[in-house]
Amino acid sequence: MSKTLQQAKILLVDDDPDILELLEYNLAKENYQLAKAFDGKEALEIAQTFKPALIIMDVMMPVMDGIETARKMKSMPGFKNTILLFLTARGEEFTEVAAFDAGAHDYIIKPIKPRALVSRINALLKRENSEEAQDVIEIGGLVINRTQYAATFEGRVLILPKKEFELLSYFAKNPNKVFNRDELLEKVWGTDVYVVERTVDVHIRKLREKIPEHYIKTLKGVGYLFSIDKA
Repeated sequence: MSKTLQQAKILLVDDDPDILELLEYNLAKENYQLAKAFDGKEALEIAQTFKPALIIMDVMMPVMDGIETARKMKSMPGFKNTILLFLTARGEEFTEVAAFDAGAHDYIIKPIKPRALVSRINALLKRENSEEAQDVIEIGGLVINRTQYAATFEGRVLILPKKEFELLSYFAKNPNKVFNRDELLEKVWGTDVYVVERTVDVHIRKLREKIPEHYIKTLKGVGYLFSIDKA
C-alpha cells in the first residue's frame, strides 16, 4: 500500500461491538489509522478532531441514525469531500436512495466479506487520491474551478457534495454530448466502486435544484445531455 493510503484515517461507526471489532481487525492489517464511534452523535464529535478521510457507518443506530449523521456531517466545514461508505443490514431501495442522497459514495449490505470490503475501501481511497486537478471550466453562467473545488452560477456559490461536483464538472467538460447512466457511473464513480443506476438520477435531481433545470436534459430512453440551450 502506498504511503498516502497508509496514512489515511478511517472512522468506524456502528452500535454493534462485534462489527467494530471485525472492521478494526481487518483494516488495522492495512495500516490505516482508525477511530471508533458507537452512534451518530459520537461520530460527529470524534470526526471534528480525528478528521477522517473515510467513514464507514451503519444506518440503524441509537441516538442518531446514519442518514441523519451523514447529512449533518456533510453540512459541516471540512467534511464536504469526506468519503462515506454505508455498511448496513438494510437493503430496501428507499434506504439505499436516502443514503446516496445524503452523500454516500458506496453502500454495502451486511454480512461483511472482509476481503471484498477492504478492496473497495482501498479503491475508494486510491481513486480520491489519484484524481487530477483540472483548469477552470466556464459555460453559460457556470464557473467550475477544479483546483479550488469550487463552483458558482451567475456569481452565486454552489454548495455541492463531492460526487455532485464531479458529475457537474464532467457534464460541463462535455457539453452537448449524450451520456447514458452506465457511462456516467463509469466516468464519475469508476468501475471499481459498486453503485446502482438510480444513484445518477438522485445526483442529477440535486443538481437541478441548484442550477437551471434545463441545463441537464433528459432524453427518454437514451440518457442525459448537458446544454445551456433552453430548447
